[in-house]
Amino acid sequence: MDALIFLVPLALLMGALGLVAFLWNLRSGQYEDLDGAASRILFDDPPCKESRR
Repeated sequence: MDALIFLVPLALLMGALGLVAFLWNLRSGQYEDLDGAASRILFDDPPCKESRR
């Protein structure tokens, strides 16, 4: 039972930190374009022009 005195506040703190991190990512626009990265993999990159000597 003594361990619960330490573990319950620790779990609440970790949950609060996770919520803060999620809200920070949400406000910074991390989840704005969900389909962009998924469709970007389907298109080829233009070939890079390398100068050969």
